[in-house]
Amino acid sequence: MTDAAAEPTPPTPFHDLDAYVALPRMSGLALSPDGTRLVTAVSTLDAKRTRYVTALWEVDPEGIRPARRLTRSAKGESSARFASTGDLLFTSGRPDADAEAPDDEPPAALWLLPADGAEARVVAGRKAGVGGVVVAQDAPVVVVASDVLPRATDDAEDERLIGARKDAKVSAILHSTYPVRYWDHDLGPAAPHLFAGDLTTVAASPEAGAPAPRLDLRDLAPDAGAALQHQDAVLSPDGRTLVTSWTRAGARGAVRQQLVAVDVATGTRRVLVDDPAADVSSPVVSPDSRRVAYVRETITTPTEAPRVELWVLDLTTAGAEPQRVAPDWDRWPHEVVWTPDGAGLLVQADDLGRGPVFHVALDSGAVTRVTADDAVLNELQVSPDGRTLYALRTSYTQPSHPVRVDLAVALATGTPVEAVALPAPAPLPELPGTLTEVTATAEDGAEVRAWLVLPDGASAASPAPLLLWIHGGPLGSWNAWSWRWNPWIMAARGYAVLLPDPALSTGYGQDFVQRGWGAWGSAPFTDLMAVTDATVARADVDETRTAAMGGSFGGYMANWVAGHTDRFRAIVTHASLWALDQFGPTTDHSFYWEREMTPEMALANSPHLSVDKIVTPMLVVHGDKDYRVPIGEGLRLWYELLSRSALAADEDGRTPHRFLYFPDENHWVLTPQHAKVWYQVVDAFLAEHVLGLSGDELPPLPEVLG
Repeated sequence: MTDAAAEPTPPTPFHDLDAYVALPRMSGLALSPDGTRLVTAVSTLDAKRTRYVTALWEVDPEGIRPARRLTRSAKGESSARFASTGDLLFTSGRPDADAEAPDDEPPAALWLLPADGAEARVVAGRKAGVGGVVVAQDAPVVVVASDVLPRATDDAEDERLIGARKDAKVSAILHSTYPVRYWDHDLGPAAPHLFAGDLTTVAASPEAGAPAPRLDLRDLAPDAGAALQHQDAVLSPDGRTLVTSWTRAGARGAVRQQLVAVDVATGTRRVLVDDPAADVSSPVVSPDSRRVAYVRETITTPTEAPRVELWVLDLTTAGAEPQRVAPDWDRWPHEVVWTPDGAGLLVQADDLGRGPVFHVALDSGAVTRVTADDAVLNELQVSPDGRTLYALRTSYTQPSHPVRVDLAVALATGTPVEAVALPAPAPLPELPGTLTEVTATAEDGAEVRAWLVLPDGASAASPAPLLLWIHGGPLGSWNAWSWRWNPWIMAARGYAVLLPDPALSTGYGQDFVQRGWGAWGSAPFTDLMAVTDATVARADVDETRTAAMGGSFGGYMANWVAGHTDRFRAIVTHASLWALDQFGPTTDHSFYWEREMTPEMALANSPHLSVDKIVTPMLVVHGDKDYRVPIGEGLRLWYELLSRSALAADEDGRTPHRFLYFPDENHWVLTPQHAKVWYQVVDAFLAEHVLGLSGDELPPLPEVLG
């Protein structure tokens, strides 16, 4: 017998925030050396619904068997990599049953899940924890990252110093270099080091009752200092050479990235690429261990946007000159992998609101599109025979899920092929609407395109109110699913959501980026207005009920929009840049900002100078742990809205503006409980100012706000 008073089941998870935050989220992909096993990570809510816990799942590469769960713990698992032996390595902070003195809060250790089906066991650990697992494809070599305090001379001394700081409750850090923090965490006093181990020493499972063997970890760069901050190390397939980015400090607080090679056996280090005009990163070593492909990004100036290029270098010849690959290709390479024959590269790149995979032939530089999907494919994994590509596919109609691509057919015919979905750990959610495209012609004649999410029921007879969502970056594209900025939640509430790619967006060529470089308030703004005009001209969109929203650079643009037009009924600005003269010296990467704009350009493009022209109610959102756009931007914006805007607080302190502040969140607001609060407050704010609701008609604010 059913309960007549039970709540009705929402038509989609996007109609209920509890159901939405509970949706499983996939990330990462690892293929075994023989191509028979595929592993991904799935994040789900913990029992308290206040954080996500990640488990490893196996997906059938043939697409026949259902996915099966491999790991289960309260701490979760991550960094899954297959060793050359076929064993699965991962990191986890779950308790180690073999530990002599169990830690109440154990740091992340390196675990091995044997291919023979035996129980997972710890094979390496350090007091500071380990992460960033790197394996050699053809040799039993593993490299992990772990922090080391600068005074430590060995592991024992490092453990003692860690304990001394903890016991004394000292968190102070004395810096002598820049930067001092990154996104949402402080840098130092410990710095990352890379440790290598020989997996043959832990290959055999221990006998019953015997302690599990542990790796002997060797520090490959004990003198690294801060050079390995945010490194992207890879091992050559033969396990002999580690190639990694290497941070080099320069004058006036600047840093740039070199590329170095480290001999795994001896620790001998040599510089591969030291380019004063560019940062180099994202190395991948060829199957024969003789060449390395990497990404070169030119160092910007206030008048020159970056150029992102694909290069290859011979590792075996001292003094070899790097060679640029496909110099006429007008797209920016992101993820790069070698084909097994070493004759080409598979490259993912933004392209017209998508992110397909391309094949680049090394002999001719010819670029061929491989995938036909209106989606982004990443986490690329190629089968040993080179016939099949595995990836995670995502778009604004689908969150990440595993797929298989017939690479042999695509390369033989020169025709892009559709990816085939593999049985995933979780089904794809049903959507409360449809996705279409909109294009417009900008003031300078450039074509501007956007995705448009339309809610179910939108029509000429019932046009939907419009939300203009402006992406961050600004060097990016609205082309992949976002759990944080998800338009389908607002579509479930009846809104159409416009996701435009204005000037500075990637995937449209170098000139499209250059159009907006150093002039954020010019082409990016006029592009947004042009594509909004084209959208509200549709019969199924209500021109009289519109709002603008954005985060980071998108928040900057929302602030700029607020001071330069009154066409919107409400504006939501999240983690936004407000006063560019203040932002520049306080962001975590000030040296980069100094290259972006001159002081004169920053003032010419600073939204705070137009605060007195703001006549639109604004919802300001900021997290205190945001170091990329420091909280000072949000605090100053909030005060100046109340003191100087056309909707400043009246004599009784009343104002339509609102400030949603998160003391312990970062640039994105990531915890599930706070994501719910974010959407609830945004929903109520827009309902009041865009839909014109009031009183009991308004969506309730969450009671947890007090």
